[in-house]
Amino acid sequence: MAGYPWISFTTDYGLSDGFVAACHGVVARLAPPVRVIDVTHLIHPGDVRQGAAVLAQTVPHLPAAVHLAVVDPGVGTARRPVAVETPGGLLVGPDNGLLPWAAEALGGVREVVELTNPEWFGDRVSYTFHGRDVFAPAAARLAAGAALAEAGPTVDPTALVRLPEPVVAAGDGWLEAEVLTVDRFGNVQLAAPGPALAGLGRTLRVGGVPAVRGDTFAAAPPGGLVAYVDSADRVAIAVNGGRAAVVLTVEPGDMVRVVSAG
Repeated sequence: MAGYPWISFTTDYGLSDGFVAACHGVVARLAPPVRVIDVTHLIHPGDVRQGAAVLAQTVPHLPAAVHLAVVDPGVGTARRPVAVETPGGLLVGPDNGLLPWAAEALGGVREVVELTNPEWFGDRVSYTFHGRDVFAPAAARLAAGAALAEAGPTVDPTALVRLPEPVVAAGDGWLEAEVLTVDRFGNVQLAAPGPALAGLGRTLRVGGVPAVRGDTFAAAPPGGLVAYVDSADRVAIAVNGGRAAVVLTVEPGDMVRVVSAG
């Protein structure tokens, strides 16, 4: 196996502690030539669904890599640590639903192994920091060219833990979809694919609030609501100069209804 020159790194570790740096250090010691792309470390603590969505929407734009992702509220429990092979790279992280959406974005699951080889772990494995002691060492070794089979036994891909599919429904002149993510600007991304918006009129009501359908934030007047297709090809809602999540009082997991109003 030739390995990968890149590792991408996604976590909920935040930036105020040394957790991210410790994982970087493990990679640097085990695979010095490998470069790390930090996707984000600001996933809401323990929010596996947000981590899965951000990871899946990002990996198609990255070079072929080992994608190290750790949003792991079940750290230290019986949940499996796994590595997933896809046509577009490897994914390393907990088997808690975090990885399958990204695997699909990279062409689908080819093989899954459980990370059980103790020689691949840190000298002392903390019960609460598998990012440093299990996942980062495995990602570094795989990026350096170690064979996936050395990491541990194969796992039936259908046994991977998967998150429930987001709810999306549509009819004549209306669309209802689950909020998938809310970004730092307060824009509300729905689970509905972008083409679903095309069947609606230019004048809308979103959650009962007047809105317009447009291509840019400026399609609405200042303070106005606009429904648009975002950069991930999802239906999204924004406020020109404001925060749609506040105006609509929604968060991930809530349902939003968009209807034609003329």
